[in-house]
Amino acid sequence: MDNGSPRPGDAIAAVPNLRDLGGWQTREGGRVRYRMLYRSAALDRLHKDDEGIFARLGIGSVYDLRIEEERKERPDRIPSNTEYVVVDVLKDSADAAPAQLMRLPSDPKLAEEMLGGGKALPLFENGYRDIVTLPSALAGYKRLFSDLSLVEHRPALFHCTTGKDRTGWAAASMLMLLGVPDEVVMHEYLLTNEQLLPAKKPAFDRFESMGGDPELLLPVFGVRKEYLEAALDEMRLRHGTIERYFIDGLGLDAKVLEALRVAFIESDSE
Repeated sequence: MDNGSPRPGDAIAAVPNLRDLGGWQTREGGRVRYRMLYRSAALDRLHKDDEGIFARLGIGSVYDLRIEEERKERPDRIPSNTEYVVVDVLKDSADAAPAQLMRLPSDPKLAEEMLGGGKALPLFENGYRDIVTLPSALAGYKRLFSDLSLVEHRPALFHCTTGKDRTGWAAASMLMLLGVPDEVVMHEYLLTNEQLLPAKKPAFDRFESMGGDPELLLPVFGVRKEYLEAALDEMRLRHGTIERYFIDGLGLDAKVLEALRVAFIESDSE
């Protein structure tokens, strides 16, 4: 496992949790191609000075998985020649949880109400089940993966606000489809705790200065294996396998799945 951090020259300080999904070995002996698919937090702080690094990554398309309120509050800043696609996977969510979570770092009282007393784990587990089942999520991920099967949309980057939940499921389901072992998929998912939490130290410090318990923010900025396990449990309960999730859940045909594998898997000899 050698690609837990951005490759040399790829890091962008203003875009935490940015990483290449390439390099992971598949069960069949292949490897996920580098510089084809990236995940990150929101691109609202991408500076003009960062555009050179962004250009070197070769990203032609950006898929924004956030709800409308998140996009309005923190709109992406991307080069004008980059395709920008909104894929609002939680549009049908009844509680608008992402918008509420955005407010927690500046509202210790609300954070305690929402997450205190052990409420965080079931809240996020239920949220991950929604990511697998909501009609808007199924439609959104269908658009994302359908586009990724086409050469004109690659290389691509997808993100939500912190790049960990909606983005985490997109990355996990893609890697599983490509044949990356489950334990490696979980390892990649948990890298967010190494790559995002340190960047959020100022937010933790501000929260504490307002009288809040910084531990309450860990579920907001970090991930736990139980979250992804809840999504996997829901996916398997409804569809059985990742292939059936893509075919029956997302409505993609076998040709799209094969196109994704051809595009994103290389042999060790390549």
